[in-house]
Amino acid sequence: MPPETPTPADSAAADKKTRARDAESWGTLRRFLPYLWPKDNPGLRMRIAVAMTLVLAAKGVTLALPFAYKGAVDAMSGSGGAGDAATVALALVAAYALGRFTSVAFDNLRNIAFERVGQVATLHLAEDVFHRLHRLSLRFHLARRTGEVTKIIERGTKSIDQMLYFLLFNIAPTIIELIAVGIIFYINFGIELVAATAVTVVLYVWVTRAITEWRTKLRREMNDLDGKALHRAVDSLLNYETVKYFGAEKREEARYSQAARAYAEAAVKSENSVGLLNMAQSVITNALVGAAMAYTVWGWSTGALTVGDLVLVNSLLIQLFRPLDVLGWVYRTIRQGLIDMGEMFRLIDTDIEVKDKPGAPALIIRKPTVVFDNVTFGYDPGRTILNGLSFEVPAGSTTAIVGPSGAGKSTIGRLLFRFYDPLQGRVLVGGRGYCRRHAGFCARRHRHRSAGHGAVQ
Repeated sequence: MPPETPTPADSAAADKKTRARDAESWGTLRRFLPYLWPKDNPGLRMRIAVAMTLVLAAKGVTLALPFAYKGAVDAMSGSGGAGDAATVALALVAAYALGRFTSVAFDNLRNIAFERVGQVATLHLAEDVFHRLHRLSLRFHLARRTGEVTKIIERGTKSIDQMLYFLLFNIAPTIIELIAVGIIFYINFGIELVAATAVTVVLYVWVTRAITEWRTKLRREMNDLDGKALHRAVDSLLNYETVKYFGAEKREEARYSQAARAYAEAAVKSENSVGLLNMAQSVITNALVGAAMAYTVWGWSTGALTVGDLVLVNSLLIQLFRPLDVLGWVYRTIRQGLIDMGEMFRLIDTDIEVKDKPGAPALIIRKPTVVFDNVTFGYDPGRTILNGLSFEVPAGSTTAIVGPSGAGKSTIGRLLFRFYDPLQGRVLVGGRGYCRRHAGFCARRHRHRSAGHGAVQ
């Protein structure tokens, strides 16, 4: 069956979905910034400032290294005395080696300064999520699997540190270096080399993003097929007796073989896409490097440039494209990190079903009595469990609640402990209960039986 051709409506829907996803990612990033830059912790903000200063210092040293390299080459190829040239070249080589060490030292000092910032931001976000989960109603926890919730927290917290590292210490320094290289090329070689570099970088980023999106779909398909093959294998082995009863060994083997073969084909496509991405990136980068070096050689042939300029151009471009080589992986990591963090923020945004009004006083019990006053409640709007229930349990007495399964016995206990709020009526403990009309705890003499003035314990 031939593949279906995407219609304009499908393309428009895909574009709309992509824009919505990008907007959600930016919204997630904006919500996380207060954790990264806490207003009440000047020590952490100082660490961030120190880390970014070290980033700039390391990038400055890195950009200066090619000039030392260029100077050494020009000194060695000059027409002056060999002794003087050797002295200058050795000094520049020593400066080059010292600069490389300094750059590595700055990078590691940056990591040391920033490590606490990332850990504290992760800690505070995890604490906020945990705090929120304990204030959600029992309805939420019964509807969501505990393993699913803990997995969301685990993925979200684990992605923060890695995502921060790539955003602050990979993407941001690369942008700074790109601007600096553009300025250096403009001053030393003219606008032509600047324009060629800018076009190449834009093309590089676009190709990397397009192939990475395609690879993401292939990877998702591969994971789905892997799960399908595993499911068939486990299901068949768990039901070994049934398979033997019906002599279905050949059928089960064929089913598993079909799923495993589909996974193998998807895995081949996924791995081949890595090679395609690497080759596409290599074509773009080497085309620019070759063209820029040829331009430099032409300038040397006219006497406008030196041999060291060839080294300078080559070194700057190699340094520029080194972090871009992992752009696809960085892009996927950041995107997945934003998705995982977005799931955590959705947990934080979950509405609290059972909550007190602002300024509500504490419930102080002097006489331990329990009163259900015309309580109406149901877990679902269309199915009422308790309808106008009223009873009183005086202090020091025992009251038995008897009824068939589903009559509401457990529901009464859950309302008493305020796992839910009643739809109507009040639950009073010690003669007091939470009244919606008064936005606080009120005495038993107030009776509000309408839905609008219902009360909770």
